[in-house]
Amino acid sequence: MNFEFLLVNFKNILSYKIFKYNSPFALESGRTLQGYHLAYSTHGSLNERKDNVVWIFHALTANSDPAEWWPGLVGEGKLFDPAKDFIVCANMPGSCYGSIDPFCIKDGTTDELWYHDFPFFTTRDMIRAYQPLREFLGIEKIQTGIGGSMGGQQLLEWAIEEPELFDSIFPLATNAFHSAWGIAFNASQRLAIETDSSWRQKHKDAGIEGMKVARSIALISYRHYATYRDSQGESNNDKIENFKSESYQRYQGEKLANRFNAFSYYALSKGMDAHNVGRGRESIAAALKIITAKTLVIGIESDILFPLNEQLFLAQHIAGAKFKSIQSSFGHDGFLLEYEQIEQLVKEFTQATSTADYKFQTTV
Repeated sequence: MNFEFLLVNFKNILSYKIFKYNSPFALESGRTLQGYHLAYSTHGSLNERKDNVVWIFHALTANSDPAEWWPGLVGEGKLFDPAKDFIVCANMPGSCYGSIDPFCIKDGTTDELWYHDFPFFTTRDMIRAYQPLREFLGIEKIQTGIGGSMGGQQLLEWAIEEPELFDSIFPLATNAFHSAWGIAFNASQRLAIETDSSWRQKHKDAGIEGMKVARSIALISYRHYATYRDSQGESNNDKIENFKSESYQRYQGEKLANRFNAFSYYALSKGMDAHNVGRGRESIAAALKIITAKTLVIGIESDILFPLNEQLFLAQHIAGAKFKSIQSSFGHDGFLLEYEQIEQLVKEFTQATSTADYKFQTTV
């Protein structure tokens, strides 16, 4: 297999390695790339038995370092501890944090960037891109696979593609296929980008104003009524304009624009929409039955984007799977913020003498 790796420091903040795959790579769309590269981060080291691997899958706009965006769960003394675990996270193809993305040089050229022609990576394409990285790292078995939202979608795809690879998996706030509701939210965000008059231009800031609006739309789906009531509610009953929630939406758009770009946002949201574990397989239910890993599916009670019925569906169709829900006022974003509840559930499940002894829910 033809690959190599490099060590890179991103903006003096995020250190990651680069894995280069230098052979043809076929995508579900029918396109074939001449090669690709992935940014990835590791914490800890592989032990002699090679049985301490924790593979973490990040969500839409995160990077390959979970210690940065999941600090309550990853780090010294935390649930996933580099003193005992070999923690791996790869940056999704299409993301702007080091992996192949729309600002990379286009296949067959020496200086032309992909921009709008960036190849379409589905969640299944993404995990197939991770497989050579796993081999390069000498990983034969993954003790724990965990990811939320789009990260959970990738986890499920990989657990189906290589059912013997994972010992335990923890899909968080995710689904077997992206719903019409979720696709509608993503499509509306892409429409916002498309209405930006700069979007069709070939420069790195193209579509950025539209992306700010897209982020505002997304945030409504990520949060919950109670989130806005508690954090953005007004105590001044005489106010008629300049509301806190409006300025908050603007702030979140600006905040993302300072670290992301419209091209990656557009491409990754399309990849999420294409998620369907039943594609090319007998059915969605039959595909989930392929999974052999011990499975705890975790949902968030206030999640309106990935509602609990989607996690229950997973638990009902993955053999021996268990289901737990957690309470959070943060909605879908709870999978990024409810460290203590997630840690408790993972520990309880892992420490159980057998999954048959583990108490679980069967209904919402």
